Amino acid sequence: MDPDHPQPPTAAATGGETERAAFLALQARLPGLFREVFRDPGAPRTVVVVPGLSLDAEVLAKVAGARHYEERLLSMLMLLRLPRTRVVYVTSVPIAPVVVDYYLSLLSGVPADHARRRLVLLSAHDAGPGSLTAKLLARPRLLARIRMELGDPDSAHLSVFNATADEVSLAVRLGIPMYACDPVHGRWGGKSGSREAFRRAGIELAAGAEDLADLDAAAEAAAGLFARDAGLRRVVFKLNEGFSGDGNAVLDRKDVVDPTRAASVLEALPAALRMEAEDLPLARYGELFRRHGGIVEAWLDGEGKRSPSVQVRINPLGGLELISSHDQVLAGRSGQVFQGSTFPADPAYAVAIQERALAVAAVLRDEGVLGRFAVDFVSVPDGDGWRHRAIEINLRKGGTTLPFQMLQFLTNGVYDAASATFLTPLGQPRHYYATDNLVHPRYRRLVPEDLIDILVCNRLQFDETRLEGVVFNLIGAMSEFGKLGLVCIADRPARAMALYRQAVEVLDREAGADDARPCA
Repeated sequence: MDPDHPQPPTAAATGGETERAAFLALQARLPGLFREVFRDPGAPRTVVVVPGLSLDAEVLAKVAGARHYEERLLSMLMLLRLPRTRVVYVTSVPIAPVVVDYYLSLLSGVPADHARRRLVLLSAHDAGPGSLTAKLLARPRLLARIRMELGDPDSAHLSVFNATADEVSLAVRLGIPMYACDPVHGRWGGKSGSREAFRRAGIELAAGAEDLADLDAAAEAAAGLFARDAGLRRVVFKLNEGFSGDGNAVLDRKDVVDPTRAASVLEALPAALRMEAEDLPLARYGELFRRHGGIVEAWLDGEGKRSPSVQVRINPLGGLELISSHDQVLAGRSGQVFQGSTFPADPAYAVAIQERALAVAAVLRDEGVLGRFAVDFVSVPDGDGWRHRAIEINLRKGGTTLPFQMLQFLTNGVYDAASATFLTPLGQPRHYYATDNLVHPRYRRLVPEDLIDILVCNRLQFDETRLEGVVFNLIGAMSEFGKLGLVCIADRPARAMALYRQAVEVLDREAGADDARPCA
């Protein structure tokens, strides 16, 4: 056995103090990796991408096609532009070869064969419920295959969608560090921890109460909010670990006999509390609230209300990096479910919310948080300016990760945080409209090969000379759920939206045609 690279512990040895010590020793490698490997485009490295969503299974089940969200990190394949980088991409079920070919075709300047030799695709071949990471931990031979593909483990790291105790176990079993937040700091990514972080950062947040243990406590908090503000129309109940707005529920003042009394609020909940997630009865929501805890906040009203977001990274050296800003596109029963985003955020307030997000990042860094996260706001016009109230921290990758990474890699441009603009190497601005919720029942009539044929025949590909066009994702969800994602990149917002409308028009027409034939 190589003393410099001991074998990872067996499954029986993981957990508890032994695993914790091993994980911390692995994480201590990250600063050196960041200085010597991450910053050198020509340095050899291996990135193990495990893109599963390790979230509450019941909440996640409300997201149509959640398993296919493992495709949202296929943007990481763009790392193959770096000539000595290997990517090991692991999924629950195999990704269709045509989808992989599509992403490799976006690697401008890199021969597809060269990139393919540096890409390893592995799968648990398990489409059942449960997180991808749990599936991997249950398959020691698959873990052994991943370890065999690492090359030099000193130049390898693990990239995940979000980090839980299972991801810690996976990092230890693989013997490589994880570039993500240690889950012991997970409170800061929940709704209650977010509110505490906002207060410590000195930025405004919605009126409310956190660390609520059950619906009884939530009803008392809601009554308190209604009593303190006679003009408050609604309050929002939120699970600490809710995802994409599906852990939220809304209560209207008018639906409670005496909204200032906790008993009256509690009595009204069965008929009046409106869940954002479909088919989630109050009894089950109450169980989830007891399991995860939650918060109650005032519903923020205002003419022209927006929901911007700022993405930040805390690097292994403790540096704070502004990644991007977005305006979120929300939908759902009460407009709280993430549908997509426009990039960058409105210049009227983008810099202002970035400053607030950096203040939050400084608090999180002091608490030991590492990696990428987002700070979401609700912003309303206020006189000649805007009033911003922080809403939550998402301590993970998210719906804005793939779109921005695709923009970054496809254009080789940079985000100028000082002006909140993205510029190509020639100084040209770039904007995009992105969604991972383009849904139509007729799209089920298409298979991935059909989509590639349609986009080629209708010239919907990304144009690398003009640095604009459309990039598709979530392709695997199309035939099963009629669901797709896409990123529309252009030199101005109106042009990005025009590309989106064109793509939707083409897809609707082609999916509805009964006599369609491949054009090649």
